[in-house]
Amino acid sequence: MNTASVAKHITDWLFDYNQEAGTKGFVVGVSGGIDSAVTSTLAARTGLPVLCLEMPIHQSKDQVNRAMEHIEWLKYNFSNVEMETVELTSIFDQFITAVPETNVDTMEMALVNTRARLRMTALYYFAGLKGMLVAGTGNKVEDFGIGFFTKYGDGGVDLSPIADLNKTEVYALAKYLNIIPSIQAAPPTDGLWGDDRTDEDQIGASYPELEWAMAFDGDEASLSPRKQEVLKIYRRLNKMNRHKMEPIPVCTIPDALR
Repeated sequence: MNTASVAKHITDWLFDYNQEAGTKGFVVGVSGGIDSAVTSTLAARTGLPVLCLEMPIHQSKDQVNRAMEHIEWLKYNFSNVEMETVELTSIFDQFITAVPETNVDTMEMALVNTRARLRMTALYYFAGLKGMLVAGTGNKVEDFGIGFFTKYGDGGVDLSPIADLNKTEVYALAKYLNIIPSIQAAPPTDGLWGDDRTDEDQIGASYPELEWAMAFDGDEASLSPRKQEVLKIYRRLNKMNRHKMEPIPVCTIPDALR
């Protein structure tokens, strides 16, 4: 991949989209991870106003520190970047007290998705307040491979600058853009569980493995046991999360019934 050309292409695309939409820049949720760091940096390169939101919900100190360090790096290098911290922990805790307790496992997953949706609400509050667009931070494997995002959470965005890039390509861009070392070195995590579990812990496969599975079109009988397992993981998640990656189903009324 020609990282310099790709970075310029995405930067130009962001600028042109903003001009055509008649909006005033971008809002980006910054988590301390590689995807949001690259997205916010590409947005900053447009020269348009960029608002970085840091939205902790029982967040680990390491994640918060990385997010703040990245935002400070952005502000130092780009005069068009501002930031807001929206502390959502108390709102999240209050929500928990307002809903009935149920099966522990299903409730835990529902609350993980609630975190992402609270953040989406905050992003769109500021987008509406400032006339900006919400820039998504999902990559190709997450958005179109295994559906590793929350519907109407981190999947609720106005445009997706890096959604045609595999995770390894996002890392290549991060290196080119000189993203801070702590973010480049940190294991990918969605940061939604309040602990230190990584994306690989949740998925059962690494991003390079998933990229391989996403592109695989060969003889399965010749695969190693590990590759067979990865392919099975990819296909299971792709099928299970297909509803996130396709348009909302619409019940079409036949003309004869009108």
